[in-house]
Amino acid sequence: MRARLAALAATIALAFTGPAQAESLAPNGGEWRHGMSIFGDLKYDAGFPHFDYADPAAPKGGELRLIPSEAYLNQGFLTFDTLNIFVLKGSGAHGMRLTFDTLMTRAWDEPDAMYGLAAEAAAIAPDRMSVAFRLRDGARFHDGSPVMVDDVVFTFDLLKEKGHPLLTTAIRDVVSAEAAGDRTVVYRFQGDLVRDLPFTVAELPILSKAYYSDHDFSASSLEPPLGSGPYRVDDVQQGRSITHRLDPDYWGRDLPVNRGRFNFGTVRFEYFRDRTAAFEAFKSGEYTFREEFTSRFWATKYEFPAVTDGRVIKLTTPDNRPSGTQGWFINTRKAKFADPRVRQALGYAFDFEWTNRLHFHGLYTRTQSYFENSDMKAEGPPSEAELALLEPFRGQVPDEVFTEAWVPPVSNGSGQDRRMLKRGRDLLADAGWVVSDGKARNAAGEVLTIEFLSDTPTFERVLQPFIKNLGLLGIDASIRQVDAAQFEERLKDFDFDIIIRRFSMRETPGVELRAFMGSETADQPGSRNLAGIANPAVDALIDRVVHATTRQELVTATRALDRVLRANHYWIPQWYKGEHNLAVWDKFGWPEVKPKYHRGVIRLWWVDPEKEARLNQ
Repeated sequence: MRARLAALAATIALAFTGPAQAESLAPNGGEWRHGMSIFGDLKYDAGFPHFDYADPAAPKGGELRLIPSEAYLNQGFLTFDTLNIFVLKGSGAHGMRLTFDTLMTRAWDEPDAMYGLAAEAAAIAPDRMSVAFRLRDGARFHDGSPVMVDDVVFTFDLLKEKGHPLLTTAIRDVVSAEAAGDRTVVYRFQGDLVRDLPFTVAELPILSKAYYSDHDFSASSLEPPLGSGPYRVDDVQQGRSITHRLDPDYWGRDLPVNRGRFNFGTVRFEYFRDRTAAFEAFKSGEYTFREEFTSRFWATKYEFPAVTDGRVIKLTTPDNRPSGTQGWFINTRKAKFADPRVRQALGYAFDFEWTNRLHFHGLYTRTQSYFENSDMKAEGPPSEAELALLEPFRGQVPDEVFTEAWVPPVSNGSGQDRRMLKRGRDLLADAGWVVSDGKARNAAGEVLTIEFLSDTPTFERVLQPFIKNLGLLGIDASIRQVDAAQFEERLKDFDFDIIIRRFSMRETPGVELRAFMGSETADQPGSRNLAGIANPAVDALIDRVVHATTRQELVTATRALDRVLRANHYWIPQWYKGEHNLAVWDKFGWPEVKPKYHRGVIRLWWVDPEKEARLNQ
């Protein structure tokens, strides 16, 4: 362990090397620097004017209207009933992160770097067991009160005690946040999974101690909270829309990390309970930006008049991030899904090739890996370095882990590939589910039933053929569609058989993997461990990911982890595309350089006055 920490400290030092950049030592013995990076040198030197992908000449003003496309903590996609996104309770409104500043902010053209926001400098201790932040003069909340060290300490204690489980899991090994003077706060860590913790705490929101001393943090609320970020909540129509307005007095607007960012005068999120209705609303101009996730729509529906006459334009931009884990997650907490052969059998009933051709116009690629679209994906046989990590688990993990990385079956594209279905039946029989009278029954005579829980009819066209094929295996499968509120509650309580979800994977995965697949979160209500993965080998390999001291070590560990996850069939992977399909009413401008690791729309685009004038003629 000491060797690893020493190596890690040496690596971190690369990010902070250079006596010319040295300022002084922090109370924890670390060296103050303007940024942090996990594995390498920082791209931006101290005093950089702005991020390369931001345009400091971008005009301010105008409006962006959009629908939610990414969720954070308790946020759903179809409705909201609270502005408090930092607790488990309720369905949170989108855009609330625009209200709260953080100590540091990520650079979107580096995989693992952060630069000062509310903190002007950070210092990681030589032993990596603490990080110090020095607050800027002038940082203040929207009511004019200064952002103090006490607010930072209070926030940590509050989130640690009452925060959303995803937050409490992420900061589990952060022991304390302590004031070390009027402007300095020191976070102290425990255990040996500390590599990412400086970055985790740097991204926590800063909450006002005075405000939350008078307001119940744990309650759902539609009252706009006191923040310190670039936008304030301006208008709330519960479950229908929320508008955030740019604060003209925002204290941090001229910081290097913010120049050219936050250009829209207002950002308004619209909510629709039906995705077809949402598309019709876009056609009529009710909202002006849409990322299209439905391939059928992208291929066939963008022929309406506003597209034909050029008022709406289609854009395709590369997505260089890991594609995420979209698929059918199988609830292994249920006895009927405990045998991995049963879980694998289900996958043989899904004909992706037929689905992609008939429903998706061939626009998608089959997902194979938890780290698809990145070099962290396992392919072929394991390397020697991967084998070194996997050998201790021989006999505890499927034998396939030591051969070729498991990939989903490829069908003949007929929709009912007899070869695949036979393989599925054989796997079920091996697991004790024998077909009689057309039904797969276990030794107790129980029929194998599956309910797909959903809050939208969008996937029915994909599910119905899938269910038909499951029926050919003797499985009694059905769809249960519930309203958004009930869906979220059942999701939090793991009250489902199989559910569709997509989770983003970071460019530098770390401790957050425990929330997705760690044993400690398998039975934690509200966790993202939907499949209920509780596997010592997975836990150990997550630790190797978190302990990686170089990017190559990280890649090796993620590939080994990927092999174990795929061979255990916790999910049926769906599909992905390595690009963004965007449709916009033609009134926006954007920087010439797109950040490699982000779409960047809300924080980097702007309203072009000339385009908007033409659009309004």
